[in-house]
Amino acid sequence: MKNENHTVVSEFTFQGFTSFHEHQLTLFIVFFSLYTLTLAGNVIIVTVISADHHLHTPMYFFLSMLSASETVYTLIIIPKMLCNLVGLSQPISLAGCATQMFFFITLAINNCFLLAAMGYDRYVAICNPLRYTIMMNKRVCIQLVWGACSIGLIVAMTQVSAVFRLPFCTTKVAHFFCDIRPVMKLSCIDTTVNEILTLIISVLVILVPMGLVFISYILIISTILKIASAEGRKKAFATCASHLTVVIVHYGCASIAYLKPKSENTMDQDQLISVTYTVITPLLNPVVYTLRNKEVKDALLRVIGRKLS
Repeated sequence: MKNENHTVVSEFTFQGFTSFHEHQLTLFIVFFSLYTLTLAGNVIIVTVISADHHLHTPMYFFLSMLSASETVYTLIIIPKMLCNLVGLSQPISLAGCATQMFFFITLAINNCFLLAAMGYDRYVAICNPLRYTIMMNKRVCIQLVWGACSIGLIVAMTQVSAVFRLPFCTTKVAHFFCDIRPVMKLSCIDTTVNEILTLIISVLVILVPMGLVFISYILIISTILKIASAEGRKKAFATCASHLTVVIVHYGCASIAYLKPKSENTMDQDQLISVTYTVITPLLNPVVYTLRNKEVKDALLRVIGRKLS
């Protein structure tokens, strides 16, 4: 009987935003608009950085990698969420759910470590400007990106294989995508070991890069404060402001979502936190880096100018 019970589940359905039933059309319009802006913004950033030779620097190489990663990350989650909001929800197979979880974890962790690499880049640029081109050469940049992606892949393989080894008894995922905790809740057996594993991994992949960024910024700020001219200090702070804004929101949302006790929030609160890091944070990149960054704005105008002429 036990085995029969464990083989019943072959697919899951998402409950999505069922408690916001009367507002689902409004949510669809809002999320669809944000999603369109996110895709357009990130595609523009990648295109402008690759097309304009002025932006062929380590900082913008990391930014284009982050934008590309954010684009794929949203493609994995948001289209299915939008379909659910307009009543076109289709069940997702176990293999489909595992695939979605695998790419979500890989890219989310990749983004965390890319932000740490960007922090290191700012540290070298401000604290060791004379050695910047040697310390941040092309090989080092590629190794940092490959390292971020490798950590994501290893953790994703570990987590997905641990979760999908569990027997499942119910099919309704209390979420709008296959996140780790909502899927584990569908298991027939006690998932304490899995929850401890998830917490340990979350602490490592959020707090380690966050700590590295924090150390980078302590060193950056202490260097900036030694700059004699006010104009020099202002310029140095300006180069870090965009990155720091993205870092605070990104790590803040990730910490709230994955480092809190599991019973503390309701399903609605969990989903609202998830919306922040799946819909709003990916939009923050293009907004912050194009509106606040003169170099990107100038490059965009040059690319548009070339296309028009």
